[in-house]
Amino acid sequence: MEPIRELGEESLEEYRRFIGRDGVVVIDFWAEWCMPCRLLAPIIEDLASEYSGRVSFGKVNVDKPLGRILAVTYSITAIPTIIVFKDRVLVERIEGLLSKDRLRRVIEKHLGG
Repeated sequence: MEPIRELGEESLEEYRRFIGRDGVVVIDFWAEWCMPCRLLAPIIEDLASEYSGRVSFGKVNVDKPLGRILAVTYSITAIPTIIVFKDRVLVERIEGLLSKDRLRRVIEKHLGG
């Protein structure tokens, strides 16, 4: 399984390289104190395993310095927020807790399936 990349600890340049990959990239904006975020975490982990090698998954803790910058950049006012990039373009944004099936449908839509 390709690990879920923790992006809140790295530089902005590292983040840009991560979302600049070809294909589908799913970013989870979260915080430790956020209960819906904690409920979403195992869903993200399962899907990261299921789509290993086909989709890149990252997490941004909005309580970390870079996470705060990125939250402002993307106008994130609620967490969890999932942002999906395809070929370096932001193609979808979802706020709030969502089911595994719903997130799978979003991913499949952008994979072309």
